[in-house]
Amino acid sequence: MYKKGFASDNNSGVHPEIMFALSEANKAHTVAYGDDPYTKEAIKRIRDHLGEDVEVYFVFLGTAANVLGIGAMTESFHSVICAETAHIHEDECGAPEKFNGFKLLPVETDDGKLTVDAIRPHVKGVGFEHHSQPRIVSITQATELGTVYKPEEIREICDYAHANGMYVHMDGARIANAAVSMGVTMSEITGDVGIDVLSLGGTKNGLMYGEAIVFFNDTAREEFKYMRKQGMQLASKMRFISAQFLRYLSNGLWQETAGHANEMARLLADEASKIPGVEITQKVEANGVFARVPREIIPELQKEYFFYIWDEPRSVVRWMTSFDTTEYEVKGFVELIRKLTKKKK
Repeated sequence: MYKKGFASDNNSGVHPEIMFALSEANKAHTVAYGDDPYTKEAIKRIRDHLGEDVEVYFVFLGTAANVLGIGAMTESFHSVICAETAHIHEDECGAPEKFNGFKLLPVETDDGKLTVDAIRPHVKGVGFEHHSQPRIVSITQATELGTVYKPEEIREICDYAHANGMYVHMDGARIANAAVSMGVTMSEITGDVGIDVLSLGGTKNGLMYGEAIVFFNDTAREEFKYMRKQGMQLASKMRFISAQFLRYLSNGLWQETAGHANEMARLLADEASKIPGVEITQKVEANGVFARVPREIIPELQKEYFFYIWDEPRSVVRWMTSFDTTEYEVKGFVELIRKLTKKKK
């Protein structure tokens, strides 16, 4: 049995209520390819959260949501501005560029967050045929460094992008963690502040699999349903994705699961920061903790609680908490850090 650790919220299991929803959806036959009642109800539920005019397309995974969502608004001669830490740049094996042909323009950041000042130098060569044309700004909420964009920060980026003929995409793999962290609705950090397309995640917060691409305006091509099919993301038994989102977005489950993960991250950061030699390097605003720890204790720590090294030269590691992380596990992990740190002195 794989022991729980702090490597990734992708490593967690499926929330019992999501598993029950899957079981319920499995009881009878229904129409395939999204014409089932679960999908229709799930789309309504997403519209309840994000706006009645949004268009929703379910897909299997986050990479597909990013690739297809951005691809709907780009041509091969376009460029996409993103943080250098962005998933589309670092963790998708070049899929966005391979399948869409556009150019990624990564921007160095200290905290994973783009700003208008950081974006501006890349908005150049507009109308010049020798230069890729800036088309999309892609931001991640919560960021890959565990920080979150406040509504006003997103609005500023969207206003600038729109004024310059660009659109804004949000990778919302952990949007629930960000929203709960700030005490806002998902709408307040997406459509309400100008986001054009959202990759709506759930897998990292208790779903078995499945994401949704949400378009907020006419940037969605009328032909997008064909793009999804060609992108191999049209699920025949779509109800098993939809049923998960239907339960996830009902009765506050998404807030409960994200809130618990965030709480465990704060507890981990608070307790670990009390240990001499441990330094928390980023604000803990969602469910990720980034810490500088003594290099020599990392291998021994990983034997008991697996996690990833984020920046090896600086001895910075990443610890992720999940909806099912327990206080007992956090305290056990912190106690081992304390023990190993003392031992190495």
